[in-house]
Amino acid sequence: VQLQASGGGLVQAGGSLRLSCAASGRTFSNYAMGWFRQAPGKEREFVAQISRSGGTTALADSVKGRFTISRDNAKNTVYLQMNSLKPEDTAVYHCVTDARPSSTATMLLQGPMYWGQGTQVTVSS
Repeated sequence: VQLQASGGGLVQAGGSLRLSCAASGRTFSNYAMGWFRQAPGKEREFVAQISRSGGTTALADSVKGRFTISRDNAKNTVYLQMNSLKPEDTAVYHCVTDARPSSTATMLLQGPMYWGQGTQVTVSS
């Protein structure tokens, strides 16, 4: 499977960005998807995840109310809409997907996971 993230960039605090992750190499709609991020000198941090159907999502407490995850199975793409960005959101954002297909439509990431290369998001104060 290949995961290609895009949409990162430099934005001022309070601004918005939408990240996209295009997946290829297998049937996209069979797998849960998600986003993690890693800031310089920090551990990788879970951000958001979505079930294969798109009907179940989960967000980290630090981004609830500001970020939204969604997917378009017809386009083999998962999105992360980021609003009200803060300097502490600065990180490389990685798209992830389960290595195994989801057994139910509502299942979230189970691991192990494949990781994409990531896209840089920088939020200036």
